[in-house]
Formats: sequence, structure tokens, C-alpha cells
Amino acid sequence: MSCLRDKTILLVLVMFVSFAGLLQLTYGLVSDEYYNSVYNAQTQRPQEVGRFPLLMPNVRPKTEELYLCTPVKIDFTKSYHIVGYEPNATMDTAHHMLVYGCGEPGTRHTVWNCGEMATSTTEETASPCDASSSSQILYAWARDAPKLELPEGVGFRVGGNSPIKYIVLQVHYASIKKFKDGSSDDSGVFLHYTEKPLNKLAGVLLMGTAGMIPPMSTEHMETACEIRENKTVQPFAYRTHTHNLGKIVAGYRIRSDVRGVQHWTQLGKRNPLTPQMFYPVENKDPIVRGDIIAARCTMKSNRTRITEVGATNRDEMCNFYLMYYVENDEPLQMKYCFSQGPPIYYWKNPDAGLNNIPHIDASTL
Repeated sequence: MSCLRDKTILLVLVMFVSFAGLLQLTYGLVSDEYYNSVYNAQTQRPQEVGRFPLLMPNVRPKTEELYLCTPVKIDFTKSYHIVGYEPNATMDTAHHMLVYGCGEPGTRHTVWNCGEMATSTTEETASPCDASSSSQILYAWARDAPKLELPEGVGFRVGGNSPIKYIVLQVHYASIKKFKDGSSDDSGVFLHYTEKPLNKLAGVLLMGTAGMIPPMSTEHMETACEIRENKTVQPFAYRTHTHNLGKIVAGYRIRSDVRGVQHWTQLGKRNPLTPQMFYPVENKDPIVRGDIIAARCTMKSNRTRITEVGATNRDEMCNFYLMYYVENDEPLQMKYCFSQGPPIYYWKNPDAGLNNIPHIDASTL
């Protein structure tokens, strides 16, 4: 058995699935021989759009506020493009879900605890992606958001010469009440993909903060980063995410005129406690080198305690996701833009280098 375990690999994400007559794929650790037999059994006729189930393998969470991850290995012989995401989850089971593109997964296990601030549990604990490999977010879901279809001709490239060799699903189980009767869960996402070559490659820039929210107060959690890569970025969707204290999340593109006055163009703004889906951006003008992307979460606390940024429902998060594409180019190397948050970082800080800040607009709907 130890020899077999040493030779096992994570289930391949086979992208040749036809609509009928092929093998029923299952999750888990499989041998090299089985991998080859599954691969060779697939038809060589590519489908216009296929559908792959990236789902939890009937897990039974036993700990409140648990984050679980499960991976699939992508067929490395071809390039594929993910063109849509179809959630298979409800908010009464999953608090939120993330889909990561990884060079290597955090472990070689079928399921593991992947909470960044994991409490003591019996599960294997590791990050979604191995710390020494590439890592990027491909999709995020919460609050019964509907499916997402990318614009025509746009896709996330995975496999082949892409740095994404594995796709990892992360599900946050805030409550485990519904599992106390022995029920299991297969929450996840159906990936819509194509083998058709696409020249508009999608990417996601995740913006967020660390920090804390004082008791009985309204606080602004803010971040901003300059685009320093010589690329033309076409934004097309945004998503907001907080826990319970979020009131408004707003994102902006900032561009300076010849006098040094900054003009803030709103990319998206909404109440984060509505369905946390990807919405069309409010301005599709290209983002170029020298522009600044900024985000603010307006948080209101009626708690008598300090609330810190963290992974559980007692904590808070401030996230603004910007989904974009680049044409005949590679997505941004910058995948994340995070600040220290309050009480250390604010847009108004002199060293933030920001002016003409729309303080009222960024915190009102």
C-alpha cells in the first residue's frame, strides 16, 4: 500500500468529455496506470464547450468555521480555457467558495484543512496552493450568487504552458448544524471550458486589507496599488466581499492629469450583503500602466468588542475582486493588492500619494 500511495497522483482534469458514452470520473487519489487508462479512453474530438464538476467529494465537516480544499490535476498535454462558472452550492451550507489556480496544490491529499487561520482539527492542514508555486484566484462565490459566463472570446487559460497545473476548490463551512445527522456535502462549481484557442486571457486582481474595526464605530478599510506593467487591461466584472459588518464596497481606477490631479473612475460599488456574484463593471475603459486601482470597504460595528480581519464569521474581511482580460498578452503578474488597513493605512495618508479622494461617494449608495 505504501508503494501504491507513493505512486499516486491527483485526479486529472480531463478536458475531452463528450456528452455521452464516456467513463464516469471520480475524485480521489489514483495510480499512474489508471490516469493513463482514463486519458487514453477519451475521445480526441474537442467539444465547443465542456462541463467539468469541481466538487467536494462528499465531505462531512466536523468543526465550525472550517475551510476545506480539494484539488484536480489538469491534463498537462493541452491548453484549455475556462469560460464560465456554474455554482453548485447554497448559502445555508457554504459560507463562501474560492477557486484557485495553482502550480502545485498545498498537499497531495484528496481533502485538507486550508484555513489560513485554522484551529485545531484532525484534518491535514495546508494552504490551497503550495507556498513555493504560483497561486491565483480564478473565481469566488457567496450568498447564492448565480452562474458566471465570461464575455465572448474570453477565458482563463489553464494547463499546457500556463502556470496553472492544478485547480483547487476551497469551501468555507461556517456552520456544521446540517451535518450533525451524518449528511455529507458536494458543494462546488461546474467549470465550463473549451479547447478552442482564445486570444483574450482573463485574470483576477484581488484587493483587500488587514486591520481592525473599533467597537461601536464606522471604519474605512482601504487599499490602493499602481499598475506598473506595460499592459492594456480591459475590466469587465467586479465582486465585493465582507462578512457581517460591511455596508458598502467600492472600487476605482485612478488616473492623473497633466496637473497631477487624480480623477477617480468608479469600477463598481454595492452593498456586500447582497448576492456576492460578479457584476458588470460600471466603466469598461482600459486600465494602463501608471493607473492606480483602489478599493474601500465601509464597515459599521455595533459590537462592544474590536473586530479584526480574519477567517471566521466573528472576524471581518474587506475584498474587491476585479476580473479583466488582456488581448494577445499575458494577464498581470500582480494578482493581489493588500494594505495593512486601519488604523495604519488609509487613502488620506500622505505617503499613500492620493488626492481628490471621493470620500462621500465611496461610502454612499
